[in-house]
Amino acid sequence: MRIKEHPILTFEEKPKLEFIYDGKKVSGYEGDTIASALHAIGVKTLSHSIHLKRPRGFYCAIGNCASCNMIVDGKPNIRTCVTLLKEGMVVKTQTNKGDLYD
Repeated sequence: MRIKEHPILTFEEKPKLEFIYDGKKVSGYEGDTIASALHAIGVKTLSHSIHLKRPRGFYCAIGNCASCNMIVDGKPNIRTCVTLLKEGMVVKTQTNKGDLYD
């Protein structure tokens, strides 16, 4: 899911970062947001709507809409589209508004 070759642009290789997503060890790269790292490994659903439980994915990508809210290092309602990935982060899908009991 990551663009590696492009006819005009070049992409410098950045250091790989490992993090935990829903109990699984996964990786992204320095400079990724949490949401972009998840998208790159094929995770398209970042949350679900509160009432109808419909899947939500990358939407605004500027931290405005809350479709990407997840629990990050034990803190709920983190907007993953604007939060930079860090080595060792623990990221969990958030099932309810502010729910820490997933």
